Order: sequence, then C-alpha cells, then structure tokens
Amino acid sequence: METTPPTPDDGTRRDRGPGVTRRTVLIAVGTTTALVVGGGVWWAADRFLIPHVEVSDVRALEQRNGTAQTVSDDDGTLTADAYTSDDATIAVSTVTTGSGDDTVTYYIADVTLADATVLRSAFADDSFGTNIIQTTSEIAAAHDAVFAINGDYYGFRDTGIEIRNGVIYRDEGAREGLAFYTDGHVEVYDETATSARELLDAGVWNTLSFGPAIVEHGEAVDGIDEAEVDTNFGNHSIQGAQPRTAVGVIDDNHLVFVVVDGRQKGYSEGVTLGRLADIMISLGASTAYNLDGGGSSTMYFGGEVINSPSNGGERGTSDILYIAG
Repeated sequence: METTPPTPDDGTRRDRGPGVTRRTVLIAVGTTTALVVGGGVWWAADRFLIPHVEVSDVRALEQRNGTAQTVSDDDGTLTADAYTSDDATIAVSTVTTGSGDDTVTYYIADVTLADATVLRSAFADDSFGTNIIQTTSEIAAAHDAVFAINGDYYGFRDTGIEIRNGVIYRDEGAREGLAFYTDGHVEVYDETATSARELLDAGVWNTLSFGPAIVEHGEAVDGIDEAEVDTNFGNHSIQGAQPRTAVGVIDDNHLVFVVVDGRQKGYSEGVTLGRLADIMISLGASTAYNLDGGGSSTMYFGGEVINSPSNGGERGTSDILYIAG
C-alpha cells in the first residue's frame, strides 16, 4: 500500500534521519547560537580590550629619529600653582562658577614655551597601537612631566593622522585635526585634504585627531552644539553638560589648556561645547580644539592630578600632552 509522507505543516513528527533526535537538533541550535554570540564577544574584546602593539619602543624610535626627549640642566622652580624654567612657564588656576546643581569647576594652565618642541606627546606603556592604556598620571610620571593633560585617545580608533614628536605613526585622514608646528604656530586643518608626510615636511611637530574645533578667529564655531565625534562605528553625540578637555591658542608658543570637571552635582556638572568655547574665548584663545573628555579629562601638575575625574578616579587613556620638568 502506498502512503503519502506528512506535509511540513500537518503537525506530524517528521523523520530527521538516522541518529538525529530532538535533543541533537536543540544542541546544534544552541551551539550555533553560542558560536555567533561568542564570536561577537570575541570581536568586541579584540576591538576594545586586547592590546595591539604596532610600535613597542617609542623612545628608541624617537632616539633614532633625532626627536627624543632631552634632559635639561635647568631644574626649574615649582610652586603650588606655577612652574618656571628656561623651557617653559606654567601658571595653574581654578575657577568655580554657579551654585547648587549648576556649579561648574574648571582648571586652567596658561603655558608659554621657549620652543614649540618643549610640548611633547607620550603614549601609554611607551607603545603605539590600539587598546594600550595607562592613566594620565602614570604616563606623565614615566616621562618626568611637570605638567600633562589627556590627549585624543587615538587608540580607540584606527583612523586619523597621528604625528607625535616629529614621527609619523598613522596616516588615515578622517576628520578635523589640530597641528602644532615647530615654529610655534598651531592650526586646525582638514585631515582628508593632506597627508602626514606633507604635514611633517611643512614643519608639524604634533597632531591631535579628535575635535571639533570650537573657536576659530576668536569666535565660537557655528554648529558646535550639534557636533558629533566620528568613531569606527559611526558618529557619537558629545552634547550636553560633560567633563571636557580643550587646548587653546593665544599666540605663537602661548597656549592655554582647560579641563572641566563634570557629572558631580554640587561640585561641577560639566559644560556644553558652546560653553567650553566661551570659556576659551574669555581666556584669550583665538583658536581652540576639543579633546577627549568624559572620564578621560585629567590635568596633572607638580606630581599629582589636580582635578577630580568623573569616574571617581583616573580612567586609562592612550596618550598625553606634557611638559617635562
């Protein structure tokens, strides 16, 4: 007698073939799901957590390049709020405005350099790559810094132009950058319109790749209240009152650095980019550029962190700007 096989939707149990049981199917489905989820976890860990070193001994590279840090015979004079040497003068101050939940506290370092190359950059663990982090104070102490701020956290991305202490480390133009030249002038530029080699040949000593520029020609940049930071996964909003780090240009070899504390009601709520621009203009900056903020925002002076990072302590970062002393 000829029979008709059950159709897929008639509710009859189907033959799965020799040795194939419901438990086997469930295990197979579970294993496939675990592999997909596990693969995602591994990808995320590889992207955000596992260090990938491209240059393992930056000091040696700088030595070969002739741009290594030199030891000054001048020890300088350090007080609680100032540093003076043949290389640089630094004046540090604190400003608190507002009251209650609207209180804002920020830290200012007014810096004059004898030579533009006195302002240096340093990487976490003396290595260049992704996911390599130390705190600002750890990197600063390793380089005998008297002053330092967090940098652009280049290690979170794989794009941007990164020239540090006269050495090219990355040449993947993607955004608005900031270039420090050996003649002392500083300018905002479009990374996508040039190359690291062209910049180096033009006399660039350091670049930063974060942004946006918040002050140009002494005025706040239009549209910064809607600005976003581009990441490897699309744009990310940096609006609202947040902890901030910024560098401003007053004149050739005359800079002002600001770190605004935030996310700490009653002490400091943070500021918007628009308000950060107003602060930089009030300090005399004709150009100002936003750096990595949030929990990264840190100012180091005289051997200690002088602000109050929003994480309750320092957050690891990939790089700093500093002055040795």
